[in-house]
Amino acid sequence: MKRVSLKALDAPPRAKPSGYPQQFLAKVEGREKRPLGDLFGLTNFGVNLTRLAPGAASSLRHAHARQDEFVYILEGYPTLITNAGETGLEPGMCAGFKAGTGDAHHLVNRSKEDVLYLEIGDRTRGDSASYPDDDMQVVQDAEGNWRYLRKNGTPY
Repeated sequence: MKRVSLKALDAPPRAKPSGYPQQFLAKVEGREKRPLGDLFGLTNFGVNLTRLAPGAASSLRHAHARQDEFVYILEGYPTLITNAGETGLEPGMCAGFKAGTGDAHHLVNRSKEDVLYLEIGDRTRGDSASYPDDDMQVVQDAEGNWRYLRKNGTPY
C-alpha cells in the first residue's frame, strides 16, 4: 500500500551515513539523515530530516553546479558557513542556496544541544559539486550515481 503520511521522526535513518570517501567521514560524524521524500516515491526533489549532534557538520562545505538547496531550522542553533562568512541560525529561520553561484555552504552545530532541520533539494541530473576547503569534487554520472574525485580529477 502506498504511504500517504507518517511522523517524520519515525522514518528510518539513511542506511549509509555518507557517500564521502573514507578520509572525510569523520567530518560528518554525528549527522543523521532521514530521507523523507524517498518514502513517498518523490523523484523531482528530495527532503531530508537531518539531526546534527553537538560538534557535527551537515556536510563538507560545498557548492552545487545544477541543484538548488534549501534548509529550514526546526530545533537548535546551528552556524551557517558560506563564502560570505558565518551566520547564526535559530528555529524558524531558513536559508537557500541557488545552484551555479559557487557559494559554498554547510551547517555546523557548535552548541551543546542537537540541531534538527529540513533540507530540501532538487534532483537535476548531471549535477556536480565543488568542495573549496577539501581536495574533493563530486560528479554525477549518466545513471545518477555520484563519483567522488580529487580536484585534479583522479578518483578516490
